Amino acid sequence: MTQQVPSTEPELAGVRNFRDVGGLPTTDGRRVRYGVLFRSGHLAHATDEDAAFLASLGLHTIFDFRNAADQKLEGPDVELPGVRNVNLPLSDPADGAEFWQMVRDGELDQLRAILDDGKGAARMIASYRKIVTERTAEHSRVLHALAEDSVPALMHCAAGKDRAGISIAVTLLALGVERDAILADYLESAAKHRRYKVRRSGSADTAYTPEVMELLNPLFDARAEYLEAAFASIQDTWGDTDTYLTRGLGLSPDSRERLRARLLD
Repeated sequence: MTQQVPSTEPELAGVRNFRDVGGLPTTDGRRVRYGVLFRSGHLAHATDEDAAFLASLGLHTIFDFRNAADQKLEGPDVELPGVRNVNLPLSDPADGAEFWQMVRDGELDQLRAILDDGKGAARMIASYRKIVTERTAEHSRVLHALAEDSVPALMHCAAGKDRAGISIAVTLLALGVERDAILADYLESAAKHRRYKVRRSGSADTAYTPEVMELLNPLFDARAEYLEAAFASIQDTWGDTDTYLTRGLGLSPDSRERLRARLLD
């Protein structure tokens, strides 16, 4: 069994929101092994030093949950020798394309129209519920891959908060990690140094005013209500976590045990 040694979180220049998920406790007294499951924002802007660090992790697979529009905007991931890259989009490029264009280019009155009075947070909650209920095939593929041979693994999307956050949460649910620990890990993405760098057109004095940033904040923040909405959608759709894993994701008891053997101490 791998010795449980916490890894020091690196200072990566071009990769946001990177961390090892190791150390989280399960309900039966075990812990997620260090060095087998990582999460981050996209790797498109990784520096040579960042890439060298990522290569040192001995990764088997990188799961990229971005869609084609994200990849066009940010660029492809840095290539790491010997690492398998699996792209599993968890959002449709056409779904909300006009909305996200407005986020990047919209004037203040347009942003108010689509985001104020709680509309931004409501959109995030709906998105989290939708990803859980409609992307079961993708999450099933991830869990089965991890159970077979795909560790150490890194999961990321653009910010490493929403699509990757849900996928990490689903994986941790399958491992039997305590619900409070899953939420605490998710909320680490709210730290200022982890947050996605919003890119907006226009000059700094108009594109990033305090009111604009306040309107955008719900989209780029990690909030307990978002992940709790994903958990609620599991309850509403399948009744409980075990039924979600077995019927929703097709994860057999044997596959779940193999997953736990690979990822838990």
